[in-house]
Amino acid sequence: MTSSGNDGDGDWKKALRLVRAAHGETPGPAREAALAAARAFLSAAADARLRSWARLLPPGADDKAVLCALVPLERADARTRLSDADLGITTADAVLGAAAAARDAFPLAVAADNLRSALNLGSVFRTCDFFGVESLWLCGYTADPSHPQVARSALGAETAVPARRFGDVREAVAAAKSEGRFVIALETCRGAVAPEDLAPRFPALLLLGSERFGLDPDVVASADAVAAIPAHGVKNSLNVAVAFAVAAAALRRAHDCRASVAAR
Repeated sequence: MTSSGNDGDGDWKKALRLVRAAHGETPGPAREAALAAARAFLSAAADARLRSWARLLPPGADDKAVLCALVPLERADARTRLSDADLGITTADAVLGAAAAARDAFPLAVAADNLRSALNLGSVFRTCDFFGVESLWLCGYTADPSHPQVARSALGAETAVPARRFGDVREAVAAAKSEGRFVIALETCRGAVAPEDLAPRFPALLLLGSERFGLDPDVVASADAVAAIPAHGVKNSLNVAVAFAVAAAALRRAHDCRASVAAR
């Protein structure tokens, strides 16, 4: 873990242990005691970033709220992980830079809401570039493109896909609607249809929820359509980056088919 200023690794590691302990407790007196201990330690920390996260641990904080403090601490403590580049996987990519301006874009933006894994986000960036997604909207505690683990799995795509930052996914939905976008939530819930059965309008915004919690019900309700990938196995969900790739392929086909018909 990298230290900052006069603050040593010990402060960061202790903060991580305390917040993890709070996250591991079920709601009740034990969690409140753990929250109080973590909040007090963060409030008194020498590092300004640690102090800023104390406000994320109010009394009664639920799992999602605690994650808002836990995720950045875990990212700071993250160790090196394998990527495609480490495994020797190479591609005949176009040279980034000039080629980025010539991306075969289609009018779809993607909003990533509170993605915990920076590696997952890197995969989302890579898939966005592959399908020509016009921009990726980063919401909540979703990492920034500059995060090293984003770069490890994005393999340069994070520099090719424009990114926008929103404090909350609801702000992204409001912005999308003000721009006349058709909003699609990718979420397993009643009434959802398979991505290939959607009748999307473009420009569009596709909403991706966090790996653990998905999208909040009110966010799903605000969408113009809800898509879910049909499951045929024991597990009823996919990794968020994999699910996004499936949906992006279907939406790209829908767009290109419509464009082809219009051109005839």
